[in-house]
Amino acid sequence: MRVMDLTQPFRGSSAIASGLLTPGLLRGPRFRRLFPDIHVLVDTEVDFALLSRAAYLLVEGRGALGGYSAAELLGVDCAPLGAPAEIVSRHRVRPHPRLIARQDAIPPDELQVAGGLVVTSPRRTAYDIARRTSLVEAVVAVDGLANVHGFDPGDVLGVARRHRGARGSAQLPQVVELSDRRSGSPMETRIRLALRFAGLPLPVLQHRVGRYLLDLAYPAVRIAVEYNGRDHLDPDRALHDLEREAYLTAAGWSVLRFGAYIVVRRPDLVAERVRTRLDAAAREAGVPLAALSAA
Repeated sequence: MRVMDLTQPFRGSSAIASGLLTPGLLRGPRFRRLFPDIHVLVDTEVDFALLSRAAYLLVEGRGALGGYSAAELLGVDCAPLGAPAEIVSRHRVRPHPRLIARQDAIPPDELQVAGGLVVTSPRRTAYDIARRTSLVEAVVAVDGLANVHGFDPGDVLGVARRHRGARGSAQLPQVVELSDRRSGSPMETRIRLALRFAGLPLPVLQHRVGRYLLDLAYPAVRIAVEYNGRDHLDPDRALHDLEREAYLTAAGWSVLRFGAYIVVRRPDLVAERVRTRLDAAAREAGVPLAALSAA
């Protein structure tokens, strides 16, 4: 039997037809089935990117990855935890618990190749996600795709004009109005929206202080608001954070940091804590709270 690279998903029927595996081996303990006829080695870590690559095999040559799966291949990690893979094809694909299969004909100029797979283009992907998810998740996706691929969020409305009457399109103007391609991560977008929905002054995004960039900042009172992700637990990153914190403190800045749970589950508490700090700073500076807005 020839050696085969099984680190990526593969069609079981193709492996058998080529003589690389037997039906017995495929049904054995070495392999795991993700979708009908789509397998991986049993100890392969199945993250969202790999799940999406596996789903693509169901429509290879006659479809594409769409939605959050397309965003993942386009370099934007914005899918909710546990999201199913998403494919789009002219042909019907049998439903599966870990798969969203949409039957649609995507214009060729709204498709591209990413990571060797055919996916919906960044603008089309933003358009699709923005009309099928909640307002916050829609803005998160549009921010991320616009940031990574350098387009204006308003371009989503251009895609919508090509597909008038599509379900969910009524939400798109509000999504575009709330989007900002300067946002550096999904969590930054969530924090920004929490502040905006609470009626707080709009912060400056990606504000530079010396050699450092602050996620969201109120320069007039030197207060920054940042997401504190799991990557900050890395020893090298932790050392960098200490140096950064010392520099910002010496420059007169204070930084409010929030973890994933509170940002996602309790955005109201994020806004409340920022409001408390801004109210005190505005009183001390003798300016109205509204004067702190970047707008």
